[in-house]
Amino acid sequence: MYEFVALNLKCPFCGESFMDKEHLIDNEPSILLNIKSEENKGIINLSAIYGSYNFSTDIDLPAGEIVKFFCPHCKSLLNTEVECLTCGAEMVTSYLDMGGKVSICSRSGCKNHHVEFEDLSQALRKLYQEYGFRGRKYPADDRPDKHKVETTVKKKDEHAEILETGAFLQSYCPHCRKSLIEDDMLKLKIINGEEGFLMLSPYLNVFTSKSTIFLPEDKTIRDVKCFHCDTSLVDKEKKCGLCDSPIAKINVSGSTKLIDFFICTKKGCRWHGLSEEDLYNIKLEDSDEW
Repeated sequence: MYEFVALNLKCPFCGESFMDKEHLIDNEPSILLNIKSEENKGIINLSAIYGSYNFSTDIDLPAGEIVKFFCPHCKSLLNTEVECLTCGAEMVTSYLDMGGKVSICSRSGCKNHHVEFEDLSQALRKLYQEYGFRGRKYPADDRPDKHKVETTVKKKDEHAEILETGAFLQSYCPHCRKSLIEDDMLKLKIINGEEGFLMLSPYLNVFTSKSTIFLPEDKTIRDVKCFHCDTSLVDKEKKCGLCDSPIAKINVSGSTKLIDFFICTKKGCRWHGLSEEDLYNIKLEDSDEW
């Protein structure tokens, strides 16, 4: 199962990479393309996470407008004559570096997309090599074993324990106590103009995410809820220690108890933290960020 597969795309005409390592979307290098709407020209950075619809652009794209996409290197038009099976607009095609192609709809707001592999067996081998069987971003020799790290807590000294980077955080709603893990992802209900779901990597200090609705980068999510009891997880008394945005509280399992764990509601902010009480007993390895 590939929870967070980041696709590397290139131009079908000149073969140059579309990947922009300087501009992250969903905490991964994004796909950079030139675009032209009815009234404006600009650039767009698309999420490379398959199944995510997040992007950022320097021009206004009204919902429903058909957009022309161009290679930023050779300027070739990427729109094709193939029609979207959902809305009838032109499909936009790019090549995968592992062989095959990705097609997305050119109509703003349409979520139709698909992947076609030239050699499925070869593509799967490359996916296994890069992500492992669980879709994670660890090299094969460094991937933690889930059965060993679900609650990996080790002694740091006589008074404090440490949650290791890569630990699988079994996560729970602090209100109804039901698990927030679904299909090996940390799943949260989000309200941001419309309702949807935000999926986060449940591994400590692995920051990959995707959402079922559009979430603009560097903007705060209006509300984060438990998808079981529909109760808000936003803590009204605390703020992000990095950007001062509202934070959401979940529970994660430690060695002897459930721990209050806080994450920032600002898209792209990697801050995370513990309660003042737990800071005396638990430390997070390597990072002050989520």
